[in-house]
Amino acid sequence: MPPLTALRMFESVARNLSFTKAAKELHVTPAAVSQQIRLLEDHYGTALFIRSTRRLELTPDAAAVLPSVREGFSALRDVHNRLSASRDGAMLTVSVYPTLAEKWLIPRLERFRKAHPDIDLRIHATDDFADFQRGGIDIAIRYGTGRYPDLTVIPFLEETVFPVCSPALAERLRHPEDLRGQTLLHAEWRMEREAGANWRLWLKAAHLDGIDPARGMRFNMEAMMVQAAIDGLGVALASSTLVGGDLAAGRLVRPFGDSHEIAPEFAHYVVYPKSSETIAKVTAFRDWALDEGGRITP
Repeated sequence: MPPLTALRMFESVARNLSFTKAAKELHVTPAAVSQQIRLLEDHYGTALFIRSTRRLELTPDAAAVLPSVREGFSALRDVHNRLSASRDGAMLTVSVYPTLAEKWLIPRLERFRKAHPDIDLRIHATDDFADFQRGGIDIAIRYGTGRYPDLTVIPFLEETVFPVCSPALAERLRHPEDLRGQTLLHAEWRMEREAGANWRLWLKAAHLDGIDPARGMRFNMEAMMVQAAIDGLGVALASSTLVGGDLAAGRLVRPFGDSHEIAPEFAHYVVYPKSSETIAKVTAFRDWALDEGGRITP
C-alpha cells in the first residue's frame, strides 16, 4: 500500500494544481508537500506532475488514478463520520459565524431542543470556514458565494441590507438626505467586501452625493455594530437576517421604511459533507434550520 499521507498530499496538489496552495490547505510547508510527492513518485517509479515555470500539470498516469484516489478518501471520510457519530452519540457540533449565532440561531434553539430533545448541541462560533475533517464539525452555516467543492450546499435565509437606528434617532431621519451629519456605523468586513453590501453601495443606490461612505464608527463584529445602533450611537447598515428580532422588539427601526434596501451578492448556506447525508442528527438539524429559514427541506 502507498503511504496515506503522500496520497492525501497528491490529491490536494492535483486539485489545486499548486504545491503552495496544497501546503496552505494541509497546514504544512511547500517543502513537506514536495517531499511527499517525490516519495509517492519513487514508490510507483513514475512521475505524477509535469513541472514548468508557469504551471503545474498532471501526467497521464496521475490523471488516470486521481478519480480512484478521491473515491478512496471519500470512503474514508464516510467511515470517519460514522465512527465519530457512534463515538459522540447524540452530540452535534454546528459551526456558525458569531453574529449569526447570537442574533439568529441562539434565539431559536429552544424550538430545536423541544423538537429534538435527544440531540445535544455544541455551537462552535467562528469566522473561519469549518474544517469538517480536522475540526470535528458535523454541519455548518456559511455566508458567502456557495461555491464549496465536495460538500452538500443548500441555500437558505435570503436577506436584504438597509439602514437601522434607535427609535429616538429615527425621529430626526425622514429622508435619506437626512443622513448628512449623522454617524455611520460600519461592519469592517462589509467595507472590504462589496459582495456583502456596504455604505458605499447603499449611498450609490440611493443616489446620495456628499456623504463620505468611510466616515463613522467601525466594528470588527456586526453584533457590536447592531448594539451601537440600539444604543443610539448612529445609523447602521444591517442585514434583515441579523436585525429581524431587534426590529420586532422595537429596539431598532428602519428610518426610511421598507424602501431603500439592497440585496447582497453573498447568501447563507447550510453546508455539510456529502458522506453525512445518512447521519440522523445532521439531517435533523438541516431540516430544522431550513424550516426556520422558510426553505423547503430537500
